[in-house]
Amino acid sequence: MELVLSAGIGVFTAAGVWLMLRPRTFQVVLGLSLLSYAVNLFIFAMGRLTVGAPPVLGAGTDSVFVDDPVTQALVLTALVISFALTALFLVVLLAARGVTGSDHVDGREPHQGEPHPGNPHPGAPHP
Repeated sequence: MELVLSAGIGVFTAAGVWLMLRPRTFQVVLGLSLLSYAVNLFIFAMGRLTVGAPPVLGAGTDSVFVDDPVTQALVLTALVISFALTALFLVVLLAARGVTGSDHVDGREPHQGEPHPGNPHPGAPHP
């Protein structure tokens, strides 16, 4: 199980980094999301199961395996924050596409050269 979890974290990290290096802004946002999921899985895996320890200090338990509640709280908080951040990124992405007319990170389509002298923003419609 540890091999599967570490391979999953590695795949999420590799896919997130690869998508963050892509030229389109939507791919960059997806890459950031995948990278945050990989970090969340890593944090969750660090709160490993401990044998015979109570989940809350001072409380007794009959269960043999218990989880660390701190890592669960950290991951839950990080998921909520990353969801809100992804929504904000998508709104900024749509606004930037409306302003520049392109969804490339630098605002230029691959077939475009230098900006027109009367148009300081490449990708935006000419006046």
